[in-house]
Amino acid sequence: MTADPVTLALCGDVMLGRGVDQILPSPGDPELREPYVADARTYPELAEAANGPVPRPVGFRYPWGDALAALDAAAPAARVLNLETSVTRHGTFAPGREIHYRMHPGNLPCLAAARPDVCVLSNNHVLDFGREGLAETLRSLAEAGLRTAGAGSDAEAARRPAVVPLPGGRRLLVLALGMPSSGIPHTWAATAGRSGVHWAAGPSPATAAEAAALLRAHKRPGDLTVVSVHWGSNWGYTVPRAQTACAHALIDAGVDLVHGHSSHHPRPLEVHGGKLVLHGCGDFIDDYEGITGYEHYRDDLRPLYLATLEPGTGRLTELRIVPFQAYRMRLRHAGAEDARWLGALFDRLARGFAPGALTTTPAPVLSLRPA
Repeated sequence: MTADPVTLALCGDVMLGRGVDQILPSPGDPELREPYVADARTYPELAEAANGPVPRPVGFRYPWGDALAALDAAAPAARVLNLETSVTRHGTFAPGREIHYRMHPGNLPCLAAARPDVCVLSNNHVLDFGREGLAETLRSLAEAGLRTAGAGSDAEAARRPAVVPLPGGRRLLVLALGMPSSGIPHTWAATAGRSGVHWAAGPSPATAAEAAALLRAHKRPGDLTVVSVHWGSNWGYTVPRAQTACAHALIDAGVDLVHGHSSHHPRPLEVHGGKLVLHGCGDFIDDYEGITGYEHYRDDLRPLYLATLEPGTGRLTELRIVPFQAYRMRLRHAGAEDARWLGALFDRLARGFAPGALTTTPAPVLSLRPA
């Protein structure tokens, strides 16, 4: 009996803290320590100034908007996202940082509304409220029945892949790590006696070899594997050569998909050895609407990636990208013109990577089929 292909839903940063937290039913303390903003309620006001009224409090499903129906229609075997906020009531701001994200644990039903199978935590905001904040984050997510990867009570826990059951008795293994290029300090690294994130010094052959070895130690025949990595700067389309080489080394070592994130907008994607590399997924949910200065990157457009993998080999058979737009602090389907703009961007970024042709279909959904 031939196993069916496996579709994974992946997106970049999901930031439900700060301004998003303030419009949900259980807002936390709005205090901020930012250079220009001292109150998290300022961020919904910026969104309103840009696009019109934002209701509050909103229901827990509100920030996801049209994305929830799209996810249900796609019926992926697993949903993977980068949760870029602490989930805590803890009030001690991590020193030496200008931006701090936290959502109140009472607002976790908002995250649960999307039914994520893996919440990646190896990012530069999960310890914004120190190790006490991380402990509450881990505890809150576990009590809500949400799997995590990339952070833990010690190095062993932080380096342990999340395991998601798949149809036919197979499994998806998601290993998560983060790098200093995304703003994660070395002091946040988990050790044998200290909580923290799965931290890597940078994209290198050694990093790729270590990650692949960790997955091999847990992998069974028929399992699919993903390395989810927080790397790179917030803005710009250039992918450093070392990062590309690290992604290729991961695939060459047997990883089935590289899920990169950190940038606020999409970066290039490619197919290497028949397998998908997302160098930077772009943001999915945040409170950046109305913030000016980087409009030419169109960070209001938020892609959802639906990757269909061949069972047994993990090779990519199809990639669909469903484009959404942040509007009044919720996701709505992007219009046809915006979808064409995003498709042209991916085509332009693909030069030098040769991933195959991207075409716009009437949904509008961008579709990639490897040659």
